[in-house]
Amino acid sequence: MEVSTIVSRSRFPFFSLCILVTWLTLLAPGTSGCSPLSFSSKTPTPTKTPESVAQLQSTAALTSTSASTPTLVPTPTKVPTAEALPTLAPDVCPLTGEKVSDPNALERRPLAVKISNFPSAVRPHAGLNQADIVFEHLAEAKLTRFTAIFLCQEAEKIGCIRSARLIDLEIPAMYKAVLIFSGVSPGLVPRFQNSDFNDRLLSPDPLFRDPDSDDIIYRVPAEGKAYENTLFTDTETLWQAIEKRGWNSRQDLSGLVFAEEPPDGGSLATHLSIVYRAKYATAEYQYDPDRQAYLRSVVGEPHRDEVTGEQIAVRNIVVLYVNHVETDIIEDELGAHSVEIQLWGEGPAVVLRDGQAYEVKWIRRQRPDLLRYVDGEGRPFSLKPGNTWVQVVPLDFEIEIE
Repeated sequence: MEVSTIVSRSRFPFFSLCILVTWLTLLAPGTSGCSPLSFSSKTPTPTKTPESVAQLQSTAALTSTSASTPTLVPTPTKVPTAEALPTLAPDVCPLTGEKVSDPNALERRPLAVKISNFPSAVRPHAGLNQADIVFEHLAEAKLTRFTAIFLCQEAEKIGCIRSARLIDLEIPAMYKAVLIFSGVSPGLVPRFQNSDFNDRLLSPDPLFRDPDSDDIIYRVPAEGKAYENTLFTDTETLWQAIEKRGWNSRQDLSGLVFAEEPPDGGSLATHLSIVYRAKYATAEYQYDPDRQAYLRSVVGEPHRDEVTGEQIAVRNIVVLYVNHVETDIIEDELGAHSVEIQLWGEGPAVVLRDGQAYEVKWIRRQRPDLLRYVDGEGRPFSLKPGNTWVQVVPLDFEIEIE
């Protein structure tokens, strides 16, 4: 397997690149050493191009790290016990480290909402700026989708809601969340119907539908938007629905650590560029020191919230390197295969906060565990209080940090 390094124009020392190469070597025996540092060009401003998955599919086959599910055996990491983690105050959100105005908000169950990112007509999105945590991940045709986690903030509109992917068998399990989605492809139906959270699914799909779902996930037609891109919801409606169903209760969401002051050892990181697919699925972040947050752009344009018009601002960005495996499950009528993103075990990551970047390790030992982040000594890595965007990328993926 060809090994790629983190592409960076920041002052990461060369030996730090070996961290990623070492992980890749574990999955590709016979590969060793660090590749020379290389640079990619800036993401170009996109031209107007006809948008359809059919047009994109033929040239966007995802390469898999392995043809079958591998057993990862990385160098053991010192993992702190739950007792070693700081105890948060009763009025502090466990997902953001921020105080909540009403501690009763922490007594409810998290929501995991599946949101589309293609075609461009689905933007601006609604609700992403109010989510505590957002995952962006690859889907078929090297396009991306979001899974947004809501617990400590309210959103008056969320969407548009689309179908779930294999990674959504993992994310709701971590957060003990209710999954809100439009459905899944036929090959994934048994996986979700037999999942360990199959009693916490909200979808208008007849295969998952329960009474009153039309009032929970509803259509908001809009000019220029296809019918499949008109499903929306809101947090008030969702929490009322899960309260009615007896699902709404406080969950153990321990595992994250927060601190206002950035840790020592960071490298300058005021700009991050991630190109999942040029012109169609790119993410850029520019640090704003006045707001102490990264402002997010998509395919060269500011990524704005539909309701407020504000550009999405992010306190923490986590670039999560995860093994991606193409399965034999057919995802759509074009023959695209589902991609299994193996979000378990441990792996390398880069955290950006306060205009600095840090190389860390992500850990998820057990299925109910949240993703945790530790430094090279196994000590918990402190996120900045506030929201987090998790950019999930393959192990050999290149990013650009300046």
